[in-house]
Amino acid sequence: MTEILLTSPVFADHAEIPRRYTGEGEDVSPPLTWTAAPRGTAELLLLCEDPDAPDGSFLHWLVTGIDPWTGGVEEGARPHGGRSWPNGFGRDGWGGPLPPAGDGPHRCFFRLHALARPVRLPERPGVADVLAAVRDLTLASGTLVGTYQRL
Repeated sequence: MTEILLTSPVFADHAEIPRRYTGEGEDVSPPLTWTAAPRGTAELLLLCEDPDAPDGSFLHWLVTGIDPWTGGVEEGARPHGGRSWPNGFGRDGWGGPLPPAGDGPHRCFFRLHALARPVRLPERPGVADVLAAVRDLTLASGTLVGTYQRL
């Protein structure tokens, strides 16, 4: 499988996500950039999940149908051509990290998948639904991890 390099100009891999992009801040989605998808990509899928959440992996962001020729997304925007899905807070689009106060740092895994064909998901998919649906469709992927801790 090919790798896509997924980065952000506002935080490094495994570094803290600035407060602006969290539920304690302005709760806007962070800007992201990525390298080109491989030939044969039908769509890109962007997922952000927190596997450290108390009740299991929490969905912060899910966008499907992203145009494969795009190379990123601006702050507070939806990727070009993409469809936003409900996050774990019940709202469509980005829902920034807001772990329980006093918990240790939570990791947010931003995952970009280049898919061979459009993905099919249930009406309100969870993280496990998404990962199962893309398992056999992924041509390439990239991961960026950010952390956040509420004090």
